[in-house]
Amino acid sequence: MNALMSSFTAVVLAAFASYTGAWYLGLFEGNFALLLLLAVVVTGVYWVLEKVYFLPERRRAAEHADAAQAQRIAEFARQGITQVDTDTSAATRQALLQQPWWLDWTAGLFPVILAVFVLRSFLFEPFKIPSGSMIPTLRVGDLILVNKFHYGVRLPVVNTKIIDNHEPQRGDVMVFRYPPQPTLDYIKRVVGVPGDEVAYLNKRLTVNGQAIDTQAQPEFFDADTLRYSQQWRETLVDRQYNVLTDDTRPAFVGGASEFEGREACHYSAEGVVCKVPAGHYFMMGDNRDNSLDSRYWGFVPESHIVGKAFFVWMNFGDLGRIGGFE
Repeated sequence: MNALMSSFTAVVLAAFASYTGAWYLGLFEGNFALLLLLAVVVTGVYWVLEKVYFLPERRRAAEHADAAQAQRIAEFARQGITQVDTDTSAATRQALLQQPWWLDWTAGLFPVILAVFVLRSFLFEPFKIPSGSMIPTLRVGDLILVNKFHYGVRLPVVNTKIIDNHEPQRGDVMVFRYPPQPTLDYIKRVVGVPGDEVAYLNKRLTVNGQAIDTQAQPEFFDADTLRYSQQWRETLVDRQYNVLTDDTRPAFVGGASEFEGREACHYSAEGVVCKVPAGHYFMMGDNRDNSLDSRYWGFVPESHIVGKAFFVWMNFGDLGRIGGFE
């Protein structure tokens, strides 16, 4: 039985390692949520079998060894021998009770994997900022936390909402699945909620006909690109945050795709005006002239929401980045 389970477990672990390795090498686009769910299921099955079968079997074997040793001692006693070495018996019992490697690497890891799965799926998930589209709010290399329950509790993998909570608000920094390629996660700022008319004309934001208050700020210096950008302070509802613009870039939106609902948008030399459909959101990056956002690929459906970003927990290049943000 041990040999069979050892071989089977080796195959299972090799499959997990192969999937992870191929994903890391870029051979295909992996799904970490699905991988974690499968790990929970597989290790959970081993954990249950350990509790109801394998551990009781090892205990019975140990008890049988103890009984055999007791019988041996009794037999020696009848022969008048009272000094019997019991060290061998203790070592045998310990060896019989010890988990084999294939249970250490499955049932032994189940509580840890389950805790990570629950934490990541329903509470908080870490992300790393890979690009500069949210500068100056978020910088490349920021490690952030995303609140997974703020917008409601969703089932992992399928992302179906089962418990409602807050609705996304204008100004929220939100992580969502990229509509053209849902296996990728994007992070942008919510500037339009269902029913809003969002206009970004001549690099100024207007929502429902009301121009968003914008105040000039000192130029922003990007140490990565060694360039200065115009910086502005926007006030959207009760949220204040800084955005960047590049005066060398034109106002018009070039290269917008034929996304679903594009008929609700009007493009011109000055920019774009969109009416946000029901159940969708209009997203923009704070680095306005260096952000691939809703202006180019359309609206984010409610089903694609991942969570609300709220805290930088680490940036190995700049520890001063740690803290909350708007």
